[in-house]
Amino acid sequence: MQAPPALRTIGHHISGKAVADARGRLGDVFDPARGQVQAHVAFADEEMVDRAVQAAKTAFPAWSRTPLGKRAEILFAFRHLVRDHTPELASILASEHGKIVSDAEGEIARALEVIDFACSLPQALKGQFSENVSRSIDTYSIRQPLGVCAGITPFNFPIMVPAWMFALAIAAGNTFVLKPSERDPSAAVRVAELFADAGLPDGVFNVVHGDKVAVDALMHHPDVAAISFVGSTPIARYIYETAATQGKRVQALGGAKNHMVVMPDADMEAAADAAVSAAFGSAGQRCMAISATITVGDAAEKFIAEVRKRAESIKVGPGHDRKNDMGPLVTPQARDRVLRLIAEGERDGALLSVDGRPLKVADHEQGFFIGPTLFDKVKPQMSIYSEEIFGPVLINVRASTLEDALQLIAHNPYGNGTSIFTRDGAAARKFQSEVEVGMVGINVPIPVPVGYYSFGGWKHSLFGDLHIYGEDGFRFYTRGKVVTSRWDESNAGMNLGFPTHK
Repeated sequence: MQAPPALRTIGHHISGKAVADARGRLGDVFDPARGQVQAHVAFADEEMVDRAVQAAKTAFPAWSRTPLGKRAEILFAFRHLVRDHTPELASILASEHGKIVSDAEGEIARALEVIDFACSLPQALKGQFSENVSRSIDTYSIRQPLGVCAGITPFNFPIMVPAWMFALAIAAGNTFVLKPSERDPSAAVRVAELFADAGLPDGVFNVVHGDKVAVDALMHHPDVAAISFVGSTPIARYIYETAATQGKRVQALGGAKNHMVVMPDADMEAAADAAVSAAFGSAGQRCMAISATITVGDAAEKFIAEVRKRAESIKVGPGHDRKNDMGPLVTPQARDRVLRLIAEGERDGALLSVDGRPLKVADHEQGFFIGPTLFDKVKPQMSIYSEEIFGPVLINVRASTLEDALQLIAHNPYGNGTSIFTRDGAAARKFQSEVEVGMVGINVPIPVPVGYYSFGGWKHSLFGDLHIYGEDGFRFYTRGKVVTSRWDESNAGMNLGFPTHK
């Protein structure tokens, strides 16, 4: 009997070259639609992480002094390559993450928005100048790069979230080490290859794979100046506290429980379309997914009926088939966790309106599939409300008034994104002013800002002072310097008093 073919091993990308690592541990990379291991990924140890950091450190002096126009030229070339390779990149995402190809293409399009903004670096990095602040003295400010920066990114957006980080960091003159999710690592390597093809010098962008060992090595490395992270709240808190004590600049984006408030005057069909799209797209594995709706007043019955009708019509299957609407979850562990929470919601007394557990996908019976699931009459003390499910589960809580809905959101520990569906401008204005979250949608279900604004939540959804990408991104990846200059040949004489503007 012939032995099955050996699985490929996904290695690191350091200083412009693929780096195989046969010495250390390996992780499994699944085909989520088939429920099978399709590859192994090398897990970096401290020595491999140091190799990547040293490559970035070596490249930093030259890259930080590279003219702004040249940096922009390379970023423009990279942008074109990412756009031209969208079908290939989307196929990689569908294979390892499981999301539908069209959804993967949308992710790449949103990554390109931030890369577009990074191309504006000559404008974004301009300082300020004040002439004659005192006699023959000028004062001006400049922003300079930090050095080696690192990004630790989640599985759910293997291209978009890393681009939020490395595009602006590299545009600002830093070098970068990316530690992508070990669950779907291939996209990061392919992006690094495209960046090299665009003319990026060796060592400016590096990729190392791994788990907590690699993460801790980056946080404790003395040559890493800044850490960016997106993931769960417990890990975000750990990274913020650990890296900050090492003297690093940190932005750590955590979990979410995004609410969508449906007012009685809303267009219920439009609201249901939005809720179903935002809850079940990418099998609910989005940090900005709508995972909880709040129906106000008498909105619940009609809204839930419309959502149920749409949820039951969703076609679930492998990501490479464009006729499907929703793919599998990423790993068996992710599937099992969602199944546990569905069972807890049923046990706790929530009304299970649509049950996705019996779903079977033909020819993919071992895949990590769960169908769209809908709960109504959920109470805040239930685990399906208090926990971030991160799966194709939408829950509905009923509230008497908009004020009650606002209080419910205020008491939730997360504050990432939220939205309201209404025809009442006064209600929308009250909501946007008073709701305690970082991103708000009005008749928009997933309020992810465009690339020239900033993405970030409040409360336990963000640890750090600055949001990610947009102007906050350039501010995070640079530090300010103020210069006071005199070019005056006359001798001003000695003056031991404190300098003033006179």
